[in-house]
Amino acid sequence: QVQLVESGGGLVQAGGSLRLSCAASGTISRIRAMGWYRQVPGKQRELVARLYSGGGPYYEDSAKGRFTLSTNVARNAWYLQMNNLKPEDTAVYYCKTVLVGDREYWGQGTQVTVSS
Repeated sequence: QVQLVESGGGLVQAGGSLRLSCAASGTISRIRAMGWYRQVPGKQRELVARLYSGGGPYYEDSAKGRFTLSTNVARNAWYLQMNNLKPEDTAVYYCKTVLVGDREYWGQGTQVTVSS
């Protein structure tokens, strides 16, 4: 079993920054992909940024130029640096990992609120 724990959410003014962290623990086999998603009430969860092992990061258009996904492989952790935040970035942010064998795990989510 794998557990993912997010942290770093909070309330910030428009134009501000936050850094989300996701720490994985448990029986972790080889990670195939890791990423960040977000969800607002009444809408589907959407991809923000994703990284496949051995590849470069992918960002949705809404995140390009403002968000940066980084990793600490030794700690089984990954991060989302979010700059120039906008009110429309307000959502619950979830981290996700896909292990070899296509097993998927999600974190519990962390709230990000951007005030105008």
